[in-house]
Amino acid sequence: MTVHRKTEDQMKNFRVPGSSESSPMRRHLKQSWRRSGKNKENKRINKHTQVRRNMIQENVESIRKELPPGVELVAAAKGRSAREVQEALESGITIIGENYVTESKRAYQKIDVNRIGKQVQWHFIGVLHKAKHDILRRKNLRMFDMIQTVDSFEIADEISDRCARINKTMPILIEVNSGREPQKAGIFPEDTENLVREIAGLSNVRVMGLMTMGPRFGDPQNSRPYFIETRKIFEKIKSLELSTVEMRYLSMGMTNSYKVAIEERANMVRIGTKIFGQRAE
Repeated sequence: MTVHRKTEDQMKNFRVPGSSESSPMRRHLKQSWRRSGKNKENKRINKHTQVRRNMIQENVESIRKELPPGVELVAAAKGRSAREVQEALESGITIIGENYVTESKRAYQKIDVNRIGKQVQWHFIGVLHKAKHDILRRKNLRMFDMIQTVDSFEIADEISDRCARINKTMPILIEVNSGREPQKAGIFPEDTENLVREIAGLSNVRVMGLMTMGPRFGDPQNSRPYFIETRKIFEKIKSLELSTVEMRYLSMGMTNSYKVAIEERANMVRIGTKIFGQRAE
């Protein structure tokens, strides 16, 4: 016996004898086909989500095994969805680093903190001068627990002034342009100590350490001299024991260079791709 299988297009064009396009039977069949298609798509999405969730969890666990005690892991969430951020937090991440205020707000508003069951910190790690107007809004200053990219007295002064209005002292890191690249943000190494001394007089920001990116290289070993120089500046400023400065964090290293940064005594690393995978183009 031969069994004839109708294709999906044939089924869509199928008509019950004597029925019209708008007949109840015809409408019922169309609705059934649509539901079937949606169910298949939902299953595909759910499978993709589970694969991604497992990948993020495995990546976080792998990185944590490599980190020495006392090294903080910041998940760099540039270009990531709120769902990806949620999955990272569920995998044990406690600090989210955001480059854009709009992306941070979107994730911040959607994160189910009760589901995570722990305190989450939000750090701004993007170019501060481009985001200044957004980040200085009161609700955004309330959202961030640290700003890692302060590189001038003027921006620090503005942050301090706005934070005073909401009764908040903002922890900040000074971004050091260790490669002395004029096209990039950050204070040049030789000017860092003077900037810290200036900012130390502000009442509503508190310098907590230094941050650097360094030039981008294919070989992470090429980043070492820049990490060394930033670490030496960090240690010198720390030795000054300035009364309103707490040199606690040395934030250096990303996905391709964090191991070298840790060898040069970084105690905070910012990792994105190795946690979330490559961003979709």
